[in-house]
Amino acid sequence: MARSLTARRAAAAFVSALLLLGTAACGGGSDEKGSGDGTSGEGASRDSAFPVTIPHKFGEAKIPAEPKRIVTLGLTDQDAVLAAGKVPVGTMDWIGGFEGAVGPWAQDELGSATVPTVLKDTGTGAQIEKVAALDPDLIVAVYGGLTKEQYRTLSKFAPVVAQPAKYQDYGVPWQEQATIVGKAVGGSEAAAKAVADVEARIAAAARPEFENATAVMGTPYEGIFLYGSQDPRSRLLTDLGFSLPAGLDKAIGGKFGANISKERTDLLDQDAVVWMLGDVEKDGAKLREDPSYGGLKAVKEGREVYIHETSDYGYAATFGTVLSLPYVLDRLVPQLTAAVDGKPETKVEQPAS
Repeated sequence: MARSLTARRAAAAFVSALLLLGTAACGGGSDEKGSGDGTSGEGASRDSAFPVTIPHKFGEAKIPAEPKRIVTLGLTDQDAVLAAGKVPVGTMDWIGGFEGAVGPWAQDELGSATVPTVLKDTGTGAQIEKVAALDPDLIVAVYGGLTKEQYRTLSKFAPVVAQPAKYQDYGVPWQEQATIVGKAVGGSEAAAKAVADVEARIAAAARPEFENATAVMGTPYEGIFLYGSQDPRSRLLTDLGFSLPAGLDKAIGGKFGANISKERTDLLDQDAVVWMLGDVEKDGAKLREDPSYGGLKAVKEGREVYIHETSDYGYAATFGTVLSLPYVLDRLVPQLTAAVDGKPETKVEQPAS
């Protein structure tokens, strides 16, 4: 059962207050950007808690002093580092082909600093020799799926903050990602403020009609691929007040996402059905041609929401970070509002960017 909107807003305010109180206890200065080489600028926010220890899936990362050369190997961790007021020297390439792997929603935080070196995943993990060449004093892989062997190899170069143990790989909530990274890089105060600001924006964007509604998000990848409760895209829907379909996680095997059979298209018959599509017009039409989907009540009532997955909007939704979510909210909420009313004639077209 969905929590009430009032309860959600109260909870968001409470969590934000705790974060701010916690960082205030640790102390901190201003939030100036780095000098361009990944270091903190003079007067930048500094965490008095160093050395710090960050627990993760494979043990603990012991960070002796404020890091100066941060390499992010988590697919979206660069946003958390930037939100904490620091600039990484290396980032992992994932989607979008952005310079430095920094999306347009994070350009203000990058500012005039040196663009990070972009690393590639060779299929067995990051390019180890290029990681070493960057001479890191901290490696961040919170939104990632490091194996134990990869972790051991990377730990030879610097402390490694791997994915949290209590979530599946790529399943850490954006709030915890920002908080963990903020503590690791010495930017807890900036990270807490960023989290609080986004939580407030989500609470303000939520609509009363969302709290009694259900929603699901998917993509027509090799059939019908649905995102589970620990995926950032689904987390945004629940943060806005929606409930996910009953039995969703079980149907996808407890993963962050997986394909479903045509026998489970009932999972798509919700108050809002959000699709990530490569070609909005063609892919949308192809989906509706299949009677197992096209005949659903949700389709007939115009409850579909389309996001062009290779637009900046689509990339931001996929990232689902403390920096990308405001960019998504401005575009997604009007679409969700139109979908929930069940009136096709009020459907909002997917934004171009």
